[in-house]
Amino acid sequence: MSNQTEENKIFKAPELNVNQWIDANGNITTPIKLSDYKGNFKIIYCFQSWCPGCHSRGLPSLKKMVEALQDNPKITFLAVQTVFEGFEENTYEKMVETQKQYELEIPFGHDAGDDGKSTSNIMKNYQTGGTPWFILIDKHDNIVFADFHLNADAAIDFLKGLNYE
Repeated sequence: MSNQTEENKIFKAPELNVNQWIDANGNITTPIKLSDYKGNFKIIYCFQSWCPGCHSRGLPSLKKMVEALQDNPKITFLAVQTVFEGFEENTYEKMVETQKQYELEIPFGHDAGDDGKSTSNIMKNYQTGGTPWFILIDKHDNIVFADFHLNADAAIDFLKGLNYE
């Protein structure tokens, strides 16, 4: 896995600051925090419901990873609709539909900024470049990968090979 940080510096993951969430079964739940998964490796997939690349590459890669690693209790998957444009189309309801469409039994969040119509908090805090975007956070809450392109097979192999003790 490559590290997208400058000179291999370690960057601590900032809090998610996403207020609207549904759980793995599509039910409204309280806001998720990184500390909810302390000690776990976290994979955050950022998307917009109207993003063609999210549907052609990102969501299929996420689904493949979830299916391959879902039995590991030390790996947490989260998907967040990080809205930065098309606020009328990239809605909370579309986020719910995306979870159902891909049969992804993982928590999904909707992040359209604090006021629901400005740039996503994750995009600002994690300096993402758009969607689809994968963020991998190790068990110590360090960002170890953040990029548009993720080789799902390589990520699965990497995650299967980690020591989770």
